[in-house]
Parts: sequence; C-alpha cells; structure tokens
Amino acid sequence: MPWRAEAGLFAGPYRVWLSEIMLQQTTVTAVIPYFERFVSRFPSVQALAAAPLEDVLSSWAGLGYYARARNLHACAQAVAALGDFPRDLEGLKALPGIGVYTAAAIGAIAFGLPVVPVDGNVERVASRLFAIETPLPAAKPAIRDAADRLGADPDASARPSDFAQALFDLGATICTPTSPACGLCPWMADCTGRKAGIAASLPRKAPKRVRPIRHGVHFWLRDADNGVLLRRRPPTGLLGGMTELPGTPWREAPWPAEEALAHAPAEADWRPAGQVRHGFTHFELILDLFAARIPVIEAEGFVRPIASLDDAALASVMRKCVRMVLGGTPDGPAAG
Repeated sequence: MPWRAEAGLFAGPYRVWLSEIMLQQTTVTAVIPYFERFVSRFPSVQALAAAPLEDVLSSWAGLGYYARARNLHACAQAVAALGDFPRDLEGLKALPGIGVYTAAAIGAIAFGLPVVPVDGNVERVASRLFAIETPLPAAKPAIRDAADRLGADPDASARPSDFAQALFDLGATICTPTSPACGLCPWMADCTGRKAGIAASLPRKAPKRVRPIRHGVHFWLRDADNGVLLRRRPPTGLLGGMTELPGTPWREAPWPAEEALAHAPAEADWRPAGQVRHGFTHFELILDLFAARIPVIEAEGFVRPIASLDDAALASVMRKCVRMVLGGTPDGPAAG
C-alpha cells in the first residue's frame, strides 16, 4: 500500500492522514489509485491547503462521502496554519474531520503513540479473540477495552505503529469477515471465539433497516457548442459543494413528468433520457433524466464543455447520469 512506510520506520503524518480519510467507507483497492493521483497533485499538506476547494473536490470525485473532501481541505488549512500536524491525540482530534479513530491511527502509525486505533478489522479480531457476543454498535465499548488490553502487551506498546498496522492486516487478510483462516492466525490458540465455535459469526450486528427510496429528476441541457449546463450544490449537506446537473429536489414520491418539467432550467423540447439508481448510506435514489438541446444556454448555473466533464467535480451519482445520457447506460463510456 503506497501510504505504508518500511518496517520499523514511521510514515509521514500527511500520507497516513490522507489514507485514513480516504479509507473511511471505501475499500483499499478503490482507494489506491485515488491516493496515488491525489499525492501526485497535492504532494504536501501545504500544497493541499493552498489549492482551491474546487480542485480538491474534482480530485475526490468518485470516492463518495464528499464531506470528507471538504473537511480534508479545511484540515489541511488548519495544519498549514499550525506549521505541522499536532503530535498528541487531543491536538489531532481538534482538527476538522478528525475523530477518535483517525486521531489514534495518525498518532500510532505516524508518531508512535501507545494507542490502538479500532477500525472494522480490529473490531472483528477483538470480538473473536475475546468472544464478545453483544451485537454492534452496543459492543463498541467492550471491543475498545479488548483492543486496549491487546495494546498493553509489552511487545505491542514497544512498537505501536507496527502493532496497529499488523492488527489491520490480520483482520483484512486472515481474520476475514467470512471463512477466517484460523490455522494461519498467530492467536489461534488464544482465540476464545474459535474455541467456542462461534468465531465466524462475530462480530454480531443488529439487523439492518430497509433503506427508504427517494426520487428525483435531472436535466441534461446541451448547447450548439457541445456545452452542458451544470450547477453547484450548496456548500453543506449531502454532496455539499459538488457539481450536478440541474434538477428537482429528491423526495419520497416519484415525480410526474409534468410536475418535474416545471423545474427544467429552460424552455426546450425535453425528451426522456433514461433512469439511474444510486445507493447512499441511508437511502436509495432513483433519478429520471430528461435531455434537450438549444442553440444558446441562458440559465442559472454554468456551462462546461462535454469533453471536459471527466475533470469536473461531479459526484458518482452525477457521473452515472452523464454516462446514461451519453452512452445509454450508467456504466457506459465516460464523458468526452
């Protein structure tokens, strides 16, 4: 992984922090190419702090959970103002977008502080090792206590950076969510969950709620010069600050065409252009698309050439909309 240091050495706090923010709700495989492009474009926290927010959002587009990108930029500016990252947990937690886990990860991995960061992998290892059967999230305090007990071992406390990363790797590669490779685990003999025959079922989770469905309509308005009308979402809230096609609010009830077209950005011969589905954490979104072409666009928002849409700060759901209009499928060719 490109953010890792060689064994026995500490990784720089900028790369540790950036990787931890990117890895929230996102897999390692998905993050690696984004991380490499991001550090190439913003090689230091000072470079990131000096960049326009639009550039940061554009580089983040596709990773989702866009509040992370806004907090990332604000945090970089705070760190640049301080001169460097704080080297203590309280100082780290005071920075924008850094909570208890991220502060512990930076503290342990970058600065060698004697703390165990508890991510999903560590939750799984600890719950199995100590047979913690309480469902998540109620089990979190017990798992935190178990992780602290592991970190108090003299070997772990002597090398907190290596220990934290070893725990991550143990959960990611051996103590996996399904079919854990117990025969390869260095803690096999001590694992209470394995002895009880319940390791694979831990950690237990409370039943998931069914996600509600919301509906919206968005409009692809194209001009004679192959420009398309876009607008910026409000700076806070869901997808805050990102670029989108103009459209209706998202609501529980579907939008009849006549009602939806009242939100169209211009008078035009609007035609159906497909439908896109996209899953957010707390709801499922269904978007109907309408497309039209007029000689000149005079509407609220801004016009961007279609050929440059790949570089726009479009959220994943809007990139699906672009692909649907241009390729007839959400997974069709990219813009341009």
